[in-house]
Amino acid sequence: MDRDWGAKTGGGGVASKEQTDISRRERLRQLALETIDLKKDPYFMRNHLGGYECKLCLTLHTNEGNYLAHTQGRRHQMNLARRAAREAKEKPQTVAPPPKIVPKKTIKIGRPGYRIMKQRDPETEQLSLLFQIHYPEIAEDVQPRHRFMSSFEQKVERPDPRYQFVLFAAEPYETIAFKIPNWEIEKSEGKYYMHWDKDKKTFTLQIYFKPRLRPAVENEVNSQSSAPSQQASVPYSTRQPQADPFAPIAFGT
Repeated sequence: MDRDWGAKTGGGGVASKEQTDISRRERLRQLALETIDLKKDPYFMRNHLGGYECKLCLTLHTNEGNYLAHTQGRRHQMNLARRAAREAKEKPQTVAPPPKIVPKKTIKIGRPGYRIMKQRDPETEQLSLLFQIHYPEIAEDVQPRHRFMSSFEQKVERPDPRYQFVLFAAEPYETIAFKIPNWEIEKSEGKYYMHWDKDKKTFTLQIYFKPRLRPAVENEVNSQSSAPSQQASVPYSTRQPQADPFAPIAFGT
């Protein structure tokens, strides 16, 4: 080390390990005093004797610099890591709520034009409906969609189990729905047709209803005989004509 009687700076002997450690701790203390605010340290406490304590490691310190040097040491850092691991283990696991889906808002321009035709298959006597919905001002790269809805899902009319609804939607038009009989729809090949004509801007949907069978009324004469009568089944299409069930009602949703 340097001497006081004229030796050059840096020309002294090599410092010992103890002197190096003291110098290192002093540098750390000075750096900590400049960068760390002890008022925000939850483990820093001043006791009644004028000294300082570390509540995490339960150690005593003569001054603030000594405490700061302790916080940079291995013991204090290991205790901090253990405390963080214990708190993370004891913290209850909370499941983050799913992100809220905000519906897309578009300015509606009104209801589209539509055409409905009622048909009957001459071979199977099945009733069918053909819907043609016109969307001349449909948004770009948008294809109309449709779905069937129970009468109890909608809130426009009073629920009626005899009917169901078929909905058509395409932006920026309002969604429209048509009331149809609540009969089972056949979706086999050739009985369920859907097409979107991009040139004419027309969406076409044709649906067929499955044949509905019911027991035939027994003859009164046969009912009096001793032999048990066999119940036959006839399609509803052979019954007497009744009120037209295909009266579609369009409404915006």
